[in-house]
Amino acid sequence: MHDLDSSRLKQLETHLSEHLESFSGPMDVFKFPDGQSNPTYRLHTPKTQYVLRRKPDGNLLPSAHAVDREFRVMNALHGLGIPTPRCLHLCENEDIIGTVFFVMEFIHGSIFWNPALPELSKDQRIKVYDQVNQVLANLHSVNPESAGLSNFGKPGNYFTRQTDRWARQYRHSATESIEEMDYLAEWLLENLPAEDGASCVVHGDYRLDNLIFDPDRLDILAILDWELSTLGHPFADLAYQCMQLRFPENDVLPGLGNVNRKELGIPEEAEYVELYCQRRSLDSIADWNFYLSFSFFRFAAILQGVKKRALDGNASSDRALTLTKMIKPLAIMGVEAALSRN
Repeated sequence: MHDLDSSRLKQLETHLSEHLESFSGPMDVFKFPDGQSNPTYRLHTPKTQYVLRRKPDGNLLPSAHAVDREFRVMNALHGLGIPTPRCLHLCENEDIIGTVFFVMEFIHGSIFWNPALPELSKDQRIKVYDQVNQVLANLHSVNPESAGLSNFGKPGNYFTRQTDRWARQYRHSATESIEEMDYLAEWLLENLPAEDGASCVVHGDYRLDNLIFDPDRLDILAILDWELSTLGHPFADLAYQCMQLRFPENDVLPGLGNVNRKELGIPEEAEYVELYCQRRSLDSIADWNFYLSFSFFRFAAILQGVKKRALDGNASSDRALTLTKMIKPLAIMGVEAALSRN
């Protein structure tokens, strides 16, 4: 099933026939059920399959859902040792399907939705988390200028700008008052780490279920969902991913906070951070509690935007409202991290 009407589908098929040399209809379209932001579709043709991502319908928050930026960054990183799908076509003509969209190759592989990886053995889990850590370190080691991405974001003051941005977007989409979110918006700006000049390409949503793995070797074949990517501070990506080590195990947003990670072969947070530091020749990370608090705040603000779109009838996933039950718990964890001494 999909949400593109027949006239738009016909226009899309004609457009792709004219702009993709490999494309040959007829075409069947299936919408991926997961994902809370940009609607994503599998395009099935007699010869091959593609993936299409587009902006959602309705009124959108400023600078959100920039599929053209996704296309640009994946194009730049493809072939530089960073596993990204090969991007094939960007269409900025909104008359074709109603929004800007792009088409990329379809990657066959495995996506792991439960971070405890119950379908894998202990040795396989060790391999997966080592891969996730290695690929993140590799991404942050890419020189933006060499990749043609020197103007992909603003230099410096990353956390100041990002905190201000997500505080504004949170207020713009707020549907209730959450005291912890108000607290974090102030605390983050009052506790900014010293500017260290670190800047790189950050993914912005680097987590296990945005990665496609080879089902046999468990190598990462592709990093998906680059909507929030920009030039920024590498510790933002690292802390964002480490949030999952703190989430409690639950059906809404599965986490690893109350599982026996050592028994499963999944690293503890300190081990994971130390391994990343080794790979990037860093001694340690000061102000780790700030980066974690920022990540919880930002994720809660993102989910608040998802909730607002769901209430307005423009959510990309049927799970949207269920997932947004985590907004307040995330804010609470952010405050807890802010007040910790780690």
